[in-house]
Amino acid sequence: MTIVEDAPKPKPALPDLDRAVRSGRQALLSRQRPDGHWVFELEADATIPAEYVLLRHYRGEPEDAGLEARIATYLRRIQGSHGGWPLFEGGALDISASVKAYFALKMIGDAPDLPHMKRAREAILAAGGAARSNVFTRILLALYRVVPWRAVPVMPAEIMLLPRWFPFHLTKISYWARTVIVPLLILQALKPAARNPRGVGIDELFLVPPDKVRHWPKGPHQKAPYSQIFGGIDRVLRLAEPFFPGASRKRSIDKAVAFVTERLNGEDGLGAIYPAMANAVMAFDALGYPADHPALVVARRSIEKLLVHRETETYCQPCVSPVWDTALVCHALLESGEDARAPEVHRGLAWLKPRQVLDVKGDWAELRPDVRPGGWAFQYANDHYPDLDDTAVVVMAMDRAQSAAGHEEFAGAIARGREWIEGLQSRNGGWGAFDADNDYDYLNHIPFSDHGALLDPPTADVTGRCLSMLGQLGATAKTSAAVARALDYLWRTQEKDGSWYGRWGVNYVYGTWSVLCGLNAVGVDPASPPVRRAVDWLIAIQNEDGGWGEDCASYKLDYAGYEKAASAASQTAWAVLGLMAAGEANHPAVTTGVQWLLDRQEGDGLWPEEAYTGTGFPRVFYLRYHGYAKFFPLWAVSRYRTLMKGNGVAVLHGM
Repeated sequence: MTIVEDAPKPKPALPDLDRAVRSGRQALLSRQRPDGHWVFELEADATIPAEYVLLRHYRGEPEDAGLEARIATYLRRIQGSHGGWPLFEGGALDISASVKAYFALKMIGDAPDLPHMKRAREAILAAGGAARSNVFTRILLALYRVVPWRAVPVMPAEIMLLPRWFPFHLTKISYWARTVIVPLLILQALKPAARNPRGVGIDELFLVPPDKVRHWPKGPHQKAPYSQIFGGIDRVLRLAEPFFPGASRKRSIDKAVAFVTERLNGEDGLGAIYPAMANAVMAFDALGYPADHPALVVARRSIEKLLVHRETETYCQPCVSPVWDTALVCHALLESGEDARAPEVHRGLAWLKPRQVLDVKGDWAELRPDVRPGGWAFQYANDHYPDLDDTAVVVMAMDRAQSAAGHEEFAGAIARGREWIEGLQSRNGGWGAFDADNDYDYLNHIPFSDHGALLDPPTADVTGRCLSMLGQLGATAKTSAAVARALDYLWRTQEKDGSWYGRWGVNYVYGTWSVLCGLNAVGVDPASPPVRRAVDWLIAIQNEDGGWGEDCASYKLDYAGYEKAASAASQTAWAVLGLMAAGEANHPAVTTGVQWLLDRQEGDGLWPEEAYTGTGFPRVFYLRYHGYAKFFPLWAVSRYRTLMKGNGVAVLHGM
């Protein structure tokens, strides 16, 4: 609902802005690591900590009662009022997350007749029982022999031998799907059984005995005719697989092992994401690797580095975000500081510089073999899988810092980053996160892809970020074919209400902010109709309290628009930054948004935020970036102060 203005609101006073910026800046500086980088917690739902517990018992690892007790405390605390576990704070029960959390708690030792376990069981059964779980959950249950392997779609290891022209090929799916699926192919071929030393099962979560279930669910996005075609292929494969030649099966497994081993990534893990890392551990275990085998040791150790230990709780992160956090903090500090040559910013950028991937041609090179490497990854190390979003943000921070300081320290890194991003622009003019042209939509209809997140197609938010980088480096539609193609893509993908979709942040507020920054950077007239529609949309959805909030439920199968939520610090900052990028620094909506941020800054200089405003996979997996409420509000307030002090409205940077 739009704020109704009875009278013009006074603008926040400059002394108040100065105090807020000074306090927020100091809070960030105090959290810089000794080597110059920043990293904040990255929290998902109950799924990852529950899977961590189940991984330990799958392998029969030595008991650690203290660790498991702290994980149990965490899982109990985040149980929803509905009795199950949601995908994000305050969300509806998710059957798969609830099944895994219940299983983990029972494995730890929580008796089924305890009140919280009874509530969970009743809620799961009321939602259709564990038979309604997604494919990844059913694979875990099959490994534990809770469900038969026929509950899992067939994914034969021979996939590894398919030629690239085949309708299904590893290069046609996303990086995260690749790294998760390949070790799963080994597990599905060998069908090992969990050691499960305590002999724990969860038959009580099924409405009928698991071996009696005949109809397993498909994703809500999987419609005819594709679902019928791929369902038929699955049935044929199930009949034919026992007759596949042993020689081809061995070659397939060997190739899968080689894929995993090449990309093991040391203690940062396969793909640097928990599901792939855990699958690698189980695959090596199934292959009979001894406990001291170097590959198994390093794969297992990588998972321990994801744990977050608190006084009474422990949880497992899905991955870590140091490059992303460091680059964004540098932007916020550059915006907030009186001296752009601040040593803290330089230390952060100096930490980032050697993490540019210059020597490894990752999986992205399968479709772009002539492009030189030059990107940054999201995590500490993930050389096979740098991403466009991080690279654009790092390049812009480096360019901004060196321009203000009058040196060329990062010129080479900036040039290589730009070259790599331009080289990975997709055919349709947009950019995906990790690959070019990863848009084989039919693959989301295979039975295995009930989550609908098998691909990495171009999206408006990543395209907006890449456009921001090109614009900050001086490119325009007149001088750059890449910019012209990106603009055409964004004009086509703007929603009817004026917003843009946000793939990696929740949701239309995030996407619209990113695109407006990009349009401003390349010189699109703020009076142009697309910009005006986006501005009108942002103003129209402002909450009555002056902030902005958007619920994760806005990710729907068919576009149905923004879903209102309580105002959140990060989303309010995005909206304010987006409006300022569109030339609206003096609009009352910006004034009240900034005041909302000022009113909610706490004594330590930071902003509270329990909401999940990051996206892993729409409708499936959401993220709470603990850093978002620490640096985005500071960034927004600082930019507002800069514009008010200069009596201007023009934002001069890409972001």
